[in-house]
Amino acid sequence: MTLTAVENALRASWAADTCSPDDLERSGWDDANPSLGHCDVTALILHDLFGGDLVLGDVHTAGGAPQGYHWWNRLGSGMEIDLTREQFQAGEVVSGARVVQRPSGPLKRRNDEYELLRRRVEDQLGEPLPRRDTAQASV
Repeated sequence: MTLTAVENALRASWAADTCSPDDLERSGWDDANPSLGHCDVTALILHDLFGGDLVLGDVHTAGGAPQGYHWWNRLGSGMEIDLTREQFQAGEVVSGARVVQRPSGPLKRRNDEYELLRRRVEDQLGEPLPRRDTAQASV
């Protein structure tokens, strides 16, 4: 399974029903900006597949107002992968990058969206995705 195949499957699977409710409320989901509100669930799926670190940063508007958080991945090689970076189209700034622990067990806030996106990616790839054992994950 290549990163390119996974990226294509994720991009084909993003939709309003897998978008963060905060982003839906703030600006709505539009297929012209499909990665909007998908950073957390996308980073978790990439972590399931490739391991490494989960990275979290603070998002501020172009004017400096806090707007939330942004998630991406850092592989064991040190390479960073951010498949949802293009969601920031209005001059937002991401800063304060830090490695965070993967939540253990089912997600408290976005589990339904995560599971739905996983199923869609599995359908796109034609095979089941592994699950990261959080007790053994190096994050």
